[in-house]
Amino acid sequence: MTDDFIDARTFIGKTVDVTIDRPLGSMHPEAGFIYPVNYGFLPNVPAPDGEDLDAYILGVFKPVETFTGRCIAVIQRSDDDDDKLIVVPASQDYSDEQILALTEFQERFFESSVTREAIIP
Repeated sequence: MTDDFIDARTFIGKTVDVTIDRPLGSMHPEAGFIYPVNYGFLPNVPAPDGEDLDAYILGVFKPVETFTGRCIAVIQRSDDDDDKLIVVPASQDYSDEQILALTEFQERFFESSVTREAIIP
């Protein structure tokens, strides 16, 4: 873990640009599951795990290479230093239960919760 990271909760309610490295329908390189959503990262935004901050893209039903949308929540893992943004098209929203159901394909391996409370850096 690095101390030089940005708290993911600062992005809640903001528009973000996501680079997709695992598009909808692609296979995870190690775990072998298929991504049912687009999954990517915010370039040059460090996360606690030392990598770029990850993001799930919900509400986009085709593979994309980049996506600009609104961060509505953060999935926080109590057993892993790897928060995930939940990013959606501007006009969409999802409940906590929907977010957990749509990200279960990967989050089932962790103790995850949905956070919607933004913090000011």
